[in-house]
Amino acid sequence: MTNKIVATEPNDLGKYFIERANAGDVDGLVALYEPDAVLAFPPGSQATGHAEIRKVYEQFLATAPVLAPGRQHPALVSGDLALIATTLTTGEVTVEIARRQPDGSWLLVIDQPTLVP
Repeated sequence: MTNKIVATEPNDLGKYFIERANAGDVDGLVALYEPDAVLAFPPGSQATGHAEIRKVYEQFLATAPVLAPGRQHPALVSGDLALIATTLTTGEVTVEIARRQPDGSWLLVIDQPTLVP
């Protein structure tokens, strides 16, 4: 079920995350991350690398969440790095760092999905 569409802009990652999570596509979510990426979810824990991130999303998607897009802020880009932030409908803020890949696409390197304002 993995979606092969890649992020051509840093903020595409947030859009694809919502689409793939709502579709229950664990492989598609994992594909948004670099192989050694770090995910701070659930809050207070840390998953490093595709295998650990996959376990987190398998558990998360097992609850069949329905995610709504938040308000994406303009990406802050410096060379091949981008800081991405979204204010969720709950008021929480997500913060991610993405890296431009050799093919020009973007993948998540560090993901902090929930910060309470």
